[in-house]
Amino acid sequence: MLVDLHNHTSLCHHATGTPMQYVEAAIKTECRYFGFSDHAPMAFDSRYRMSLELMETYEAMVQEAKMAYADQIHVSLGYEVDFLRGYMEEKVLSRPCDYQIGSVHFLGEWGFDNPEFIGEYKQRSIDTIWQDYFDAIEAMAKTRHFDIVGHFDLIKVFKFLPKKDVRLLAKNALMAIKKANMVVEINTAGFRKPIKEQYPSALLLEEVANLNIPITFSSDAHAPEHVGEGGEIVVALAKTFGYTKCAIFSNRERELITF
Repeated sequence: MLVDLHNHTSLCHHATGTPMQYVEAAIKTECRYFGFSDHAPMAFDSRYRMSLELMETYEAMVQEAKMAYADQIHVSLGYEVDFLRGYMEEKVLSRPCDYQIGSVHFLGEWGFDNPEFIGEYKQRSIDTIWQDYFDAIEAMAKTRHFDIVGHFDLIKVFKFLPKKDVRLLAKNALMAIKKANMVVEINTAGFRKPIKEQYPSALLLEEVANLNIPITFSSDAHAPEHVGEGGEIVVALAKTFGYTKCAIFSNRERELITF
């Protein structure tokens, strides 16, 4: 992938490797624009994110990697922020950076993509779960805090799929994303999960394209060996829906480049 904007560091407590190793892996894939967007601080689920006290450390690590490889690749700084009302940190939302990814990993206090809590799927209506998820994405977009929608249909991670047409479930969320002028990432992490496909699905990506919503690409890497995995597949998929350009960011300003 020419562009790869959603990647993590060991500061989130569930990723391995150094920023230098991630960047070196990206260079090997011929990536030109590589971004770190580690899990931002939040007073919830602290086992899986950096603390507020580590934000400066994180930013310094990314800056060091950016300077070390400046003649080979452009490295950018982002945050992946969990949309969870009552827990988001103003210090994160106002933090100077290149971009912020808005993601939904929780429905209430249920971490639906965490294997520890997979049993909850059998306690609820699957269509209700999916609608609740896309309602949260819609609400996230309406805040206008974020630049990129993280893994748009993450709720499919364990292959508990809806009975209702997913395009109807996601319709209002997509309209909110369009109105907020956000970008949807095509995220390859799904290839490493039970669902075994990118986020979003081809069916939803077609809807994204029909609304002329910009895209970008990401590995969502939690280890250096994840960087660029599935890149050729998602780039080809994007082209089938007419995309020839994708988004990069600097200081919260978006630019579309040809891929």
